[in-house]
Amino acid sequence: MKARQYINMMGMAAAVLLSSCVKDTLYDTPHPDKGAVIVSLTGLSADDNYVLDMDRKVADITGSPFTNPDLLNPGTHSMVIYNRAEGFTFDGRMARVNAPDGKSRADGASVIPLPGYLKTVSQEITVTADDTLRVNPVPQQRVRDLQLELEVTQGRPELIQSVTATLSGIAGIFDMEKGQTIGEPTSTVFSFTRDGSKLTADARLLGTMGAVQTLVLDIVFTDGGRTQRTEVDLTEALEDFNGDMTTTYRVTGTLETPVGMEEGKGEITGWETVEGGDASAEM
Repeated sequence: MKARQYINMMGMAAAVLLSSCVKDTLYDTPHPDKGAVIVSLTGLSADDNYVLDMDRKVADITGSPFTNPDLLNPGTHSMVIYNRAEGFTFDGRMARVNAPDGKSRADGASVIPLPGYLKTVSQEITVTADDTLRVNPVPQQRVRDLQLELEVTQGRPELIQSVTATLSGIAGIFDMEKGQTIGEPTSTVFSFTRDGSKLTADARLLGTMGAVQTLVLDIVFTDGGRTQRTEVDLTEALEDFNGDMTTTYRVTGTLETPVGMEEGKGEITGWETVEGGDASAEM
């Protein structure tokens, strides 16, 4: 009788152990009710300063692959990744080009001409409980290099002391969630440099915005403080600017600076858009 009781107790213990083993294998991860997200960015280096914004909660990306610090509830989540490019102020999911004083600007005010290479990507992801989602987003460059080149065809270019340019009808805010520029058109101010009869200038823009893009040149000469203001409509020349942001957009033209003009208007003619080189910054 005692032997039979002993056998039954051993059977019950085995059943308990078997039940325990079955229970342990029901889940694939230590987080059965939530999901994890791992992000991989190709070519990421330690100083790229990328940020992961998951459902508007921000974490610095310290390497690749990078695990989102928080486990997420099952369902759809909003993910934005961007780099903290120089010359930008980040307000939530908005990137604003800074004002010339280095501070965030008011909508419509002038912006610096050469901000850093902003790159962003936005997508929705679907998280499953008791699983790890691995994503490989590719941030896209959101600024484009602009090169302007003017050939002085009249006048004496050696008398040009300085050339200050104001370009209006450009974008100053980028909505990183929607992947588009927003707000009112703004302007930027930059300088040309002279080499012989050639004037060149560089700018880097989020894009053109509004119906018209206008370039105003204020030229100061060395002979008696003579000045010249030249205004030209660049709308047609820049009509394809908001295309491939990774290539440099080059525009050339000719500038007339007749000698003897007092406080007058010169003329820019022959605007052409020419093929540019690769303008993308390495990730």
